[in-house]
Formats: sequence, structure tokens, C-alpha cells
Amino acid sequence: MIKDKVIVIAGPTASGKTALSIELAKKINGEIISADSMQIYKYMDIGSAKPTKEEMQGITHYMLDFVEPNERYSVARYKKEAIEAIKTVIEKGKVPIVVRWYTDFILIHS
Repeated sequence: MIKDKVIVIAGPTASGKTALSIELAKKINGEIISADSMQIYKYMDIGSAKPTKEEMQGITHYMLDFVEPNERYSVARYKKEAIEAIKTVIEKGKVPIVVRWYTDFILIHS
């Protein structure tokens, strides 16, 4: 069970979530966990608004570019791996910042 605080930034496409999350991460010693269903896929950079290395500004991002486009991937697997990423960030003494384009698919865990 995760008892530490997790920040969630959600909003529509092109609303500035990436820039906000990176600036926040720099100020509060955070790391970013993407909760975007398309950004998990390798090679799907166009149309997914996946941040570039330059845009990341050295801030560690999780749940990006790790699934092959032809690989089966489930919500259950995403939830497990996202929770592990959140725990990793907390274990490093940093603040997890979950970023999603909309609040329809934020994993809830108690």
C-alpha cells in the first residue's frame, strides 16, 4: 500500500501539463510517471505528445517508451508497473508526479 503523497496533474491535450510537471519536479525534487495510454509505446512519438529528452530537462520519467507496438499490454499490467514506479520514486526520497491528459483513467490504489 502506498501511504506517501502522490501528485496528479491532469488536463486536456496541449494544456501545458508536461512543462508544468517538469517545473514542479525541479522545485519539489520530483519524478514523473506518465499515465498516458499511448506514451507507453515505443516509436509512437508523433501524435502522442511524448516529451523529448530536451523537454524532460533531466527529470526522470517512468512509463514511457517501454512497450513494443505489437505487444499485448493490459490495464492490470499498467497498474502493477505504475505502482512499482511510484514506489521507486518514493524510495529514492522524491515526490511522484503522475501526469495524464484527462482524469478518466487515473489508477486509484488504496
